[in-house]
Amino acid sequence: MSDPDTAAYGESWYAATMVDAPVRPPLSLDLDVDVCVIGGGLAGLTAAREVARSGWSVVLLEAGRLAAGASGRNTGFVLPGFGADADRLIARIGFERTKDLWTLSQAGLDYVRNAIRADGAKDIDPESGWLYVSKTDNNDEFLGYVGLLGELGCEIEGWPTERVRAVLRSERYFNAINYLRAIAIHPLNYALALAAAAERDGARIFENTPAIALDPTGVRKRIVTPGARLRANHVVLCGNVQLGKLMPRVAATLVPVTTYVITTAPLGECLAEAVGYRGAVSDTDLADNHYRIVGGDRLMLSGRSTAWVREPRRYVRALTGDIKKTYPQLGDVEVDYAWAGTLGITVHRMPQIGELGPGVWLASGFGGHGLNTTAMAGNIIARAIVEGDQTWRQFTPFELVWAGGIGGRVAAQARVWIKRLRAAIEERRARARESARRQAREAAIAKQTAQQSMTERETVRDLPVQGTAAGVPDPQHAFAASPGSIIPPVARDDAARRREPESEPAPDAAAARRRKRRKLREAAKT
Repeated sequence: MSDPDTAAYGESWYAATMVDAPVRPPLSLDLDVDVCVIGGGLAGLTAAREVARSGWSVVLLEAGRLAAGASGRNTGFVLPGFGADADRLIARIGFERTKDLWTLSQAGLDYVRNAIRADGAKDIDPESGWLYVSKTDNNDEFLGYVGLLGELGCEIEGWPTERVRAVLRSERYFNAINYLRAIAIHPLNYALALAAAAERDGARIFENTPAIALDPTGVRKRIVTPGARLRANHVVLCGNVQLGKLMPRVAATLVPVTTYVITTAPLGECLAEAVGYRGAVSDTDLADNHYRIVGGDRLMLSGRSTAWVREPRRYVRALTGDIKKTYPQLGDVEVDYAWAGTLGITVHRMPQIGELGPGVWLASGFGGHGLNTTAMAGNIIARAIVEGDQTWRQFTPFELVWAGGIGGRVAAQARVWIKRLRAAIEERRARARESARRQAREAAIAKQTAQQSMTERETVRDLPVQGTAAGVPDPQHAFAASPGSIIPPVARDDAARRREPESEPAPDAAAARRRKRRKLREAAKT
């Protein structure tokens, strides 16, 4: 990894394993095009590629390096759905409209998978599946959510605790939902593959070319860059908080959230013994504890979100502590890479997709759920421009809402801390309930074992004595069957005979002996 790459992408595992990619030059000549895309993340690259495939002229402007923001720094989870929970969407727009949106989100996921397969891109390394794990024994809530996802058309499996712990060997985990069609990828290499595909289809990409001014009036929009000017019929704004200088109104609708990511040193076979699931894993609704295996035997984990950017190495100890808490069998792990990524979250947790004004389009606010929704947004806007498709109107309920400025960031940080505390309390309670249930089962088993032992002793005691007929005592050993005796019958008979007194002599014989002794005494006197 070169020094420019380190400066652009941070000290990330993705940057260390990125494919060779050319550095695109900045724009230096004035151009007239059909479409100008501002922002070289995944949404912008997808939109540019799809417009170019339709034969339209398109230019993409990136202020720095392609996918150097959140697009190339995330954990690589490509999931169905949105940042907003399905039940909240239903409460806001109804079940049928929620189902339609969910189908669009799944189409975005499928676009990523198909693009990887069709382009034959290298080193993206897709792994199937996403396991969303619960750290509480919320069986009723879990079953209800599984049923709701099934109704929305999501291909999932509900896993009981035993199955979860068979592949994720941690006592912290209970039930889980396995999303069968989700994948995990190398997002930076995927973005670079998209850029190469867009250029093959005719798009022109310029790096290190920030758009410093935009005049959206008139049929031909005017875009000013440091080295040249552009005119375009359509302008597509694809960015998050980075749009602040160009479009402060859009940036003000986003709360910037920074998450921190680490990748461990190689852990060897012990990692596979602890984590037997090769796809993506999440065990919280927060930004904490999203992880997967990369590079064969390394663990990548993200977490510890903040509303202000901090030094990534500051969170290494906390993140490795999370690993040790979940998988103590791994011991103290070493970290080879640590980096951060900043994303934009809307108040309603839904992406902002649509037309701001005639010919000015927006794709923003993907809120930590962006690998599928950026693909979805890029396709929706490309079809709207080229074909006049109106699918984008399904997102009109999620308008631009001011995020509260500094106060909004403070509130967002406070909510994260409160939710983390509540989650920790619920986890401890769940573990306590599980321990109580285990002790109750052990006590019941001990009681059952004692009862069985007592029954066996009573059965042995009631068996017939050897040498008798049909349980009738032998007259010679009548007391041998007395309960509680531990002396064998024959031994008791011998003892009884020894204790019997000798019989007295007959009366006549005793009298004769007395008379004889008396005569002997008289003779002795004479």
